[in-house]
Order: sequence, then C-alpha cells, then structure tokens
Amino acid sequence: MTGASAAGASVCGASAAGGRAAGDETGGDKTGGDKAAGDQAVGDRATGDKTAGHRGAGALASGASGRRGPSPHPGSPLTPHAHRAGATTWAGARALAERIGRTVPSAAHRLPLERALGHVLAEAVVALTDLPSFDTSAMDGWVVAGPGPWSVRKGEGLLAGRGSTEPLPDGQALRIATGARLPVDATAVIRSEHARFDEARGMLHATREVVPGQDIRPRGQECRSGDELLPRGTVVTPPVLGLAAAAGYDALVAVPRPRVDVLVLGDELLTAGLPREGLIRDALGPMLAPWLRALGAEVAQPRRLGDDAGALRRAIVSSDADLILTTGGTAGGPVDHVHPVLAEIGAELLIDGVAVRPGHPMLLAQLAGGGPCLVGLPGNPLAAVSGLLTLAEPLVRGIAGRPDREPYRAAVHEEVQGHPHDTRLIPVVHRDDSVKPLHYNGPAMLRGIAAADGLAVVPPGGVRSGTEVEILELPWASASPWTEGCFT
Repeated sequence: MTGASAAGASVCGASAAGGRAAGDETGGDKTGGDKAAGDQAVGDRATGDKTAGHRGAGALASGASGRRGPSPHPGSPLTPHAHRAGATTWAGARALAERIGRTVPSAAHRLPLERALGHVLAEAVVALTDLPSFDTSAMDGWVVAGPGPWSVRKGEGLLAGRGSTEPLPDGQALRIATGARLPVDATAVIRSEHARFDEARGMLHATREVVPGQDIRPRGQECRSGDELLPRGTVVTPPVLGLAAAAGYDALVAVPRPRVDVLVLGDELLTAGLPREGLIRDALGPMLAPWLRALGAEVAQPRRLGDDAGALRRAIVSSDADLILTTGGTAGGPVDHVHPVLAEIGAELLIDGVAVRPGHPMLLAQLAGGGPCLVGLPGNPLAAVSGLLTLAEPLVRGIAGRPDREPYRAAVHEEVQGHPHDTRLIPVVHRDDSVKPLHYNGPAMLRGIAAADGLAVVPPGGVRSGTEVEILELPWASASPWTEGCFT
C-alpha cells in the first residue's frame, strides 16, 4: 500500500486504545454516466463556488493514474506540502484500513444486557444451564400419564412458573399451560383442541392418536450446560440479548465501541439557515456522527473548527479517541491545513490519496508515538461518503472486532461509465434481482445517496448492463449491525 509500513499498520491507535482500561460496567449533473470523470473534476471539498484550482486539484489531477505508486517518504513522517506522486488502489486502501483496525489493542469490559446491544462479544457465550432447564409443556392443554381415557384431577392445573411437581399417576390428566413444568412420569401433552372433556364423568378423551412425548420440550432440548452458544466476535443483536438472558446471563463481556472524534473544517460552512453570500450549509456534521454510530462507534459531538490550522492542531493532539475524522482540507489549496498540521506534529502518512472517484484526496495517517489513526475525508459530501466507506468504516469494524463481511455482488441494471483509471463508487437502489444506478452522483451531491440502499463499486473503464459488481451496503439498509445508532 502506498506509504504504508508494516510497523505503522501494526500499532496505529495503540496508545489511545491502551487508555481504555478493562472495567465492570454492570452498574447538478442528472445522468448516471457523468462522462467518466467529468463531474468529478471539481475539487473534493464542499466549498460551494470554489473550484478545483483552489482546494481540490492540488493532490491528484482529474486524469491521475489509478495504478499504485510510491507516495513521498513512504512509511515516514510527513513533510510540509508534500504532494502525492501516486494513489493507493481502492481495494488496497480498504484492506489496509481494516487490517490496521484489527491490530489496535483493546481491553474488554463487562456490560449489563441493556447496554450491550451493538457491541461485539469479547468472550464466547457458554450455556450456564440446560435449556430448557426442566421438562416443559409446549402447548396449552392437558398433561396425561399412561393410556387413556384419563380421569381429570381437580384444581387449577399447572401454570408457568408455579404448580406442583408431584408425580402424575397413570390414567390421570391435569390441565397445563404453555411453559409449565411437567410432573414426573408424564407421558404426553394433548392440545386443548385435540381433547374432549366429559365434565359429567370427569373423564378426558383424545380426539387424535397420542404419541408419547408429544408437545413436550424436554430438558436440554436447545442446549446442555457448557455448550458454546455464541462464539467470540459475534455482534450483539436483540436475539443475542434474548438468548443470553434465557441462558442466565445478566451481563456480557464485550469489546468497547471505538471512540471517534469528528472535526469539521471550513470557514464557508453554516450550521443553520439558507446558504448565502458564498456560504453553504454544513452537510457532513449532521451526517457523519449518526452514520458512524450505525457502524458501531461511539461518537462525540462534531467540532467545527473553520480553516484554523492552530485549532486543528490542538484538537488533534488533545484527542483521546481511537479514531479522528477530519472533513475537508486534504488537498493542496491555500487553506487546506491537514497535511501541514500532520507534518508539524510528526504523524506518519499511511495512505495519501486513493484511486477512487469521488473522494480521491482522502488520507490515512497515524499520530506519533503509537497514537490513534486519523482519516482525512474530502469536504465534498459524496466524496466524504466515499472516504468514510473506504477508510473509516473498515477501521471502525476492525477496532470494534466486528466480523468480516462477505463480499456481496449484484448485476447493474444499465451500462455504467467508469473513470479511465480509478474505481468509481455509484449510489444504487435495488430493483428485483439487479441494482439501478441513481442520478445526482457528483462529488458535491447527496441527493443520490439519500435515495440509495448501496453503492456499486465500478472498476476502471466502467461496466456493461448485466455485469455483476460489488455492492457496499449501507448500515440502515440491512438487518445488521444492530446498534443504538440504528434507532436514534
């Protein structure tokens, strides 16, 4: 990978994660083709009327080669105003980010069940008891012993959670509710609708053949004490919480959520009201934090720093997060401060530019002294989404201990033009057994991704209609991962 050293990849975030002590916490363009890179030529920073010459073109020209090439001073500290001589491949950048995330040390902590949703198990869940722990009735009806007909014992019968455990003599029957413990020597349970009770004689008759053991859940049917129910690395979903509770757990040992700081850069950004006088609304602050939470991260309130190099430096060096995200300022414009600030503080550049459109000026660095990783996202909104899915999402997944996702592929509904050298990420929506590319997919646009349920990974040169391509699923478009971020 461009500029990536083995050592850098193995220790990124070590000091930040080391501070997480173990603890018991139980208390524009409307066409899909876009003439290849035509709609990508504008610089990847949300600057409104600022062009690539100001903020976006300094790092990679519009037609820059997507082939791997050495970055300046690979594996070494940044030098001020260093420019990228090449870009890491999209697949290579994504793989490196996940590998780095999985090397970050993390101390497990114990969480009560009500707080464990969305975390990843640091220890396997082992059955503490047989499930069920006693023979129970699977249906409302009658529990009988021996062949029928049966005399009915008087009383309210057996209810879940209470009732007699005395033996049931042959030839007798007793009302029983679903989940109730069976008496010793019971033969079967007859469903209410399959029995006829002669009240005058106090006798019960079966209207169907009775098979010994029918509608009985025997002890240990689901598991035996000591069985592994869930392996380490399982994402805690609502059913996992239910299983853990049924197995007798009050808390689970889990990997802490990765802590992420989001630093929003740009003097041109407004936090309220309509765009005016060359100023635009900040779209990334409201978008990134919930997106990261949906990926399983714990995210502080985004901090808006403007184009202030000193404020950026102070925010980075004072962060105790596992991952720092910056938005904008990653190119070579006069107020693009990310590279100079990282050079000033002795950060190591691991990835400096990725051969992907939109979003090619993204970067990945490690702070000095084994500090946390920093992902620099371009400022244009869809370009930032590209950086998020290329670098930040794999890092978060790795740090959180989430399992690898199986690559998912689907056929495209129509021809998709590609960049001559770079991968393209195109918002798509599923239609039956294929995906349809969406319009409004320029780097500064969110209209396409807002309607999408995935992004198609289009290789250099594009693809014909019917070609299968990799699909990046969006966290709210599938059943997992389950986190509080999915519901708030």
